[in-house]
Amino acid sequence: MAIETILLAVGAGDADRLDRLAEETIDVAGPTGATVVIGHVFTKDEYTDALDNLDFDIEAEEVSGDDVARRHASVRELAQKFDAAGLTYEVRGPVGDHGKKLVELTNEVDADRLIVGGRKRSPAGKAVFGSLAQEVMLESPCPVTFVRADTK
Repeated sequence: MAIETILLAVGAGDADRLDRLAEETIDVAGPTGATVVIGHVFTKDEYTDALDNLDFDIEAEEVSGDDVARRHASVRELAQKFDAAGLTYEVRGPVGDHGKKLVELTNEVDADRLIVGGRKRSPAGKAVFGSLAQEVMLESPCPVTFVRADTK
């Protein structure tokens, strides 16, 4: 199976693992020539907060989640790394439930691989707080690469 499209899921909690996420994505996308889709899902509240924080003029124009994601600091940092590596990429910013929207986006872009970040969590922590990465791994229509932050 050829890898033509990679969805890289990035969220607000991924700031400490952006280098690792970029490295893992470049390691796969570079040799295969795959297009990378940087996906940043916003809940409705996160989207509204981001509109305010990024000073969008919502009265003058309609602002999509894709527009907001393109201006997010983590996405811009990843885009710079992908530009330097010569990768082809696009940015998507769906609004809704994180897990559900990531799985939908995986289907929508016909991803051959999904890369997600996460942190180590105890079984009790997963039971109490849930695990977005676990939810996505169980529901994803394609193979998932899990990247956690360096534990140094």
